[in-house]
Amino acid sequence: MIKINLVCMGFLKENYWKAAVDEYAKRLSRFCTLKIVEIEETVNQNITLALEKDAKKISPYLKGYVVVLDVLGKELTSPQLASKLDKLSQTTSEITFVIGASNGLSEKIKSVADERMSFSLLTFPHQLMRVIFLEQLYRAYTIINNIAYHK
Repeated sequence: MIKINLVCMGFLKENYWKAAVDEYAKRLSRFCTLKIVEIEETVNQNITLALEKDAKKISPYLKGYVVVLDVLGKELTSPQLASKLDKLSQTTSEITFVIGASNGLSEKIKSVADERMSFSLLTFPHQLMRVIFLEQLYRAYTIINNIAYHK
């Protein structure tokens, strides 16, 4: 079973976000081993310095095939994401996805990633993005496994 790591800057505070994440994590457990890592965002008036500090915190968790969520990354349809996951599962045992903080991710983290993926040109709060990502991950696995959910 493939291991999916989701590295997230920031914490979920509200119970409704936690409940949504828990629900998708439960659903995903039949398709992958999911590990969610929450990292405290560096708060600093100097954005560049904050991003550099965050990069040091993120780096130890970058394992396997690394995908950063980046507004300027490649957009995929749900079937394309499913196809990518299916192909990657044949060549790697671990995929790490990274969701940045409110100021995004440092160029250092983006440059070491194998891929940059965008879910939209819109900006989403990191809590909502985590739920959107997990829902799309679940949708991708239902497509791969021909389960009616994705219709």
